[in-house]
Formats: sequence, C-alpha cells, structure tokens
Amino acid sequence: MSHALIVIDMQVDFCPGGRLAVAGGDQIVAAINAMMPDAGAVILTQDWHPADHASFADNHAGAAPFSVTQMPYGPQVLWPAHCVIGTPGAQFHPDLDVDRADLILRKGFRAGIDSYSAFFENDRTTATGLAGALRDRGITDLTFVGLALDFCVAWSAMDAARLGFRARVAEAACRAIDLDGSLAAARDAMTRAGVTMA
Repeated sequence: MSHALIVIDMQVDFCPGGRLAVAGGDQIVAAINAMMPDAGAVILTQDWHPADHASFADNHAGAAPFSVTQMPYGPQVLWPAHCVIGTPGAQFHPDLDVDRADLILRKGFRAGIDSYSAFFENDRTTATGLAGALRDRGITDLTFVGLALDFCVAWSAMDAARLGFRARVAEAACRAIDLDGSLAAARDAMTRAGVTMA
C-alpha cells in the first residue's frame, strides 16, 4: 500500500468548454481511470475557490486574464474565474471514476491566496495536510496525473519530492496550459527537483 495515484484537478472548468479549459483535458480521463485499480490509494484534488478569490482577474479592476500581479507571497497569474465553490464547473469531470477515490482534497478555498500544489498554498508554507495523511498511511511513492501539467501537477510533484516522497509524473495522463513557455520550464524544474518523468 505504499503507492498512491494523485489525480490533480480533473474538473469541468479545466476541460474543453470550461472557464479555464486545458486543450485535450477531457482526453486523459479514460487513462486516469485505467490507472486507478493498480494504485494502493487514489487521491483526488479539487480546486475550490470562493467567488471573491484574489487570483481571479475579475476581482482586480482593469486586470486582463493571464496577466501577472504581485501578491504578498510573490507573483500571481490572474486567471479567469474558475472552479467557484458550488458551481457546475467546480465538479469533477462526469466520466472520472470518483468512486475509486479514498480521499478528496480541496484547495484554493482561502480567498487571499492561490493554491497550485496539493501540499502547500502558494506562500509555500501553509500546508494542506496531504503530506501528513500520506505518511500516516505509510505511502512513499506517488504518481501524479491530471491538469494542468505545467502548473498544479508540476508544483505538486516538486513539493512531493522536496518532502521526501518518490514522485513520478505520468505525462500521457496529463495536459498542459503552456502559457509563455511554462511547459518547458515546468519539465526542467521537475527534473531538477528529482521528479521522474514517465
């Protein structure tokens, strides 16, 4: 039971037709479902933002989506409003086998700070509790899949490696936003952090 499959943000708003759609995001659902039976644990993360979230361009007068602003914790991309608590877009993709999950971790619910990683808010210090939950269960090996490869998947995998887990990203079961070269940068950063790219 030392291995977990960590499924990052497979939600309606990140799939084609959603508020922050990742190209081909819906194409990986079947591959993710197929990986679940072989995992000792299946953990789903869920972006879960209040409507007044500080990372939404709509909440900054005159700000364009995908522009960058400075927050107390550093640079922050201003996103289109997405995965707002209780909206259809915040729900998991309807074809995702959510019944296989034994833990669902919601992140990004604090209005003042974004949360890409499954382990920490973007201040890099406020923990989500996932590391403790994994350690309590004796889980040491993590495979990351989902959306988006160059943001939430990458940040989660790098944090896992930093925290001492064996971290692997199954690229065939991920899709990327690739904003201004972010995919190449994320691949390089993950490799340097000790994440295995499979």
